Amino acid sequence: MGKALSFSLVFICFLIPLASANWNILTQKTHSGLMISLKNYCEGWRINVELHNIRDFEVVPEECTDYIGKYMRSTQYKVDSQRAIEETLIYLSTSCNLKKDGEDAWIFDIDDTLLSTIPYYKDNLYGGKKLNVTDFEDWIRKGKAPALDYSLKLFNDLKSKGIQIILISSRREYLRSVTTDNLVNVGYHGWAGLILRDPADELISVAKYKSDVRKQLIKNGYRIWGIVGDQYSSFEGHPSSTRGFKLPNPMYYIA
Repeated sequence: MGKALSFSLVFICFLIPLASANWNILTQKTHSGLMISLKNYCEGWRINVELHNIRDFEVVPEECTDYIGKYMRSTQYKVDSQRAIEETLIYLSTSCNLKKDGEDAWIFDIDDTLLSTIPYYKDNLYGGKKLNVTDFEDWIRKGKAPALDYSLKLFNDLKSKGIQIILISSRREYLRSVTTDNLVNVGYHGWAGLILRDPADELISVAKYKSDVRKQLIKNGYRIWGIVGDQYSSFEGHPSSTRGFKLPNPMYYIA
């Protein structure tokens, strides 16, 4: 009897942490008492990253890395990206009074805008591991980042209309050669400018660095009709463009 009671107590003690974990992660309650699943929680987290309600995160929540990985590999990610590009093309055809004088301009980011870093983040829990900049730049130097197909189509459509394409990236200046080669090898060519961060730019936020570049472009006579990027830091600050179009990316945040 005593042994049976002891075994029962041990078994119950084993179950308590599992029940607690199940409550905390798999069957959470919102403040209003709504029961939610892990999928609900992670989808809500992802959407609020895209809405810019969640900022400055260093890693994807541990319980959501599988969900984010599935999203980045999914048809839904492709559909979301394609829709953003389609909206860009609608804006271009209906709202841009192009002068066609060589000063109409469009800005693109590079990583996860023109080139995909999903192959790198696949090996890093899709943002579940804190970014190791040295490791990431080693991957960049391999020059194997694939093109994002919908972005490549937009790039070529803009170029065919005589729009000057300016690439502004938070990549560092020493990566210029490998970045150029990677872009060309996957089909991008004919841009008007490729601007990367020099050592002085690394002392300020990416948002300020990019807004300072836009200020100089406008001073040089360019009319910036639009920006495409995967981070809000590509659009923030003044001066901005007429419109900004954000591509989905819940894997990391760049301020």
